[in-house]
Amino acid sequence: MARRLRFNGTGSGVNGCPSIHEDLGTGEVVVHGPALTDPEDIAQLRHLNEGEVPIVVPRELLVDFGPKEVSRVPHIIGLDEFDRLFTRFEHTAWRLEIRSRYASDEPTETYAQFTRGEPVDWEGVDAEWCAERREQTALGKRFERVRVVDAPPTAGQLYLLDNARRNSAVGERIFSLRRADAERLGLPSEDFWIFDSRLVALLNFDDADNLVDVELITEPAAVLRYAMARDAATHHAVPYEEFAAWLTTQEA
Repeated sequence: MARRLRFNGTGSGVNGCPSIHEDLGTGEVVVHGPALTDPEDIAQLRHLNEGEVPIVVPRELLVDFGPKEVSRVPHIIGLDEFDRLFTRFEHTAWRLEIRSRYASDEPTETYAQFTRGEPVDWEGVDAEWCAERREQTALGKRFERVRVVDAPPTAGQLYLLDNARRNSAVGERIFSLRRADAERLGLPSEDFWIFDSRLVALLNFDDADNLVDVELITEPAAVLRYAMARDAATHHAVPYEEFAAWLTTQEA
């Protein structure tokens, strides 16, 4: 079975070498870079066994992107603390939504209306949430989301595509990204918010697609990985209106 490798970072902004990847299953670290080839240098190495290849990497690469702990202990925060992040950030709040389904949507009356084929009147739905978003955007803060969409879209994804009208009305910018593009870009298979490019709120779901807890990530190299994913997703995503129009042409 193939490893699940996550790109941690590179010491080069040009050709991406040398770099560090981490095996999400075993925690092992994979480093690649230029090989050490000078026989005199190799002769000085101890315990270099047959089949092993010595490589040369800058010290900063290991410091910046190597694991900082033998076993990482997640920092789990409560939902009240998570909610406070949306008023305490200073500039930007950005989310990646990668799931095909969110269980919390399905018991709502709006979801029932949508699945019955009825037009959903989003005005006034969750008025407190809408008021808070308007208040924060009036302060000049930005809220953005990129939603990954399957081919064909699931019922939950189509519901959120319709829901984007409400989010946009209160100041959020909503974009859509095809699943194939997300996979090609190597985006993380995780839902997360990133605030001010300095902290990440990782949303953990159970097998039934229920949100179970939120992990706060502040370690700079880890936050950088999510910021890189944000930049790639934003670059390739399209405004939800454009995606919805394209989807209509495919259904015609």
